[in-house]
Parts: sequence; structure tokens; C-alpha cells
Amino acid sequence: MTGLDHAIRGLEQALNRPLRHQMWRWLVRHRLMSVHDALVRESAGDTDAWLASREDTLARERGALLRRLGELGTRVVEAADIEPVHTELKRLVRDLQRHRQHLNDLVYDGVALEIGGSE
Repeated sequence: MTGLDHAIRGLEQALNRPLRHQMWRWLVRHRLMSVHDALVRESAGDTDAWLASREDTLARERGALLRRLGELGTRVVEAADIEPVHTELKRLVRDLQRHRQHLNDLVYDGVALEIGGSE
């Protein structure tokens, strides 16, 4: 399991806690920062030229996710009504999981090419 996997799981667990407590906001903010750090460290590695466009797409996707993390980090602390923020955070977790899968697919395809595919 990678650092991104752990960070996403930690955020997901924090979102499943009761929203009533101020501690919830602090916990979620802390987990958002962990996800941010994991995304910044993330790299698809050395890929072949035929995977370069997919790697560029992942980089753009990562940039969009980092912007959303920053925005939601501020909103989770400042929002008077936390329910809409909570809904958006749940959506973010799904998008992070999808991004992680795209990254794994890219790595898998790179390895499959090196070893000769599935034949």
C-alpha cells in the first residue's frame, strides 16, 4: 500500500466520524494535508513515450485535485454549514480513488510492455 493509499483511507475514515465536533474539522483538515503531501510526492516514474500522453493527463488530474484539496481545506475550517462541504469531501475521496487507479493502470501498462504483454 502506498502513501497515497494510506492518506486516502485516512481521509475516508475521518469523513465517517460524526460532524458535530470541532475536533472533526481539525482531523479532516489534517487528513487533507496528508493527502496533499502524498499527491505532491506521487510520480508515475519513468514511462515510455507511448504512455507520455496518459502521464500528462495524470499530471493535469493531479493538479486539479491539489487545487480542490486547498479549497476544501479552507472551507472545512471556515464553513458555517458543514454538510455541503462534507458532501464535496466525499466526492473528492471518490475522485482521489479514481486517480489512484489511473496511476496504477499506467504503472501496470508500463510493466506489461517491458515483459512482453499478456501473451
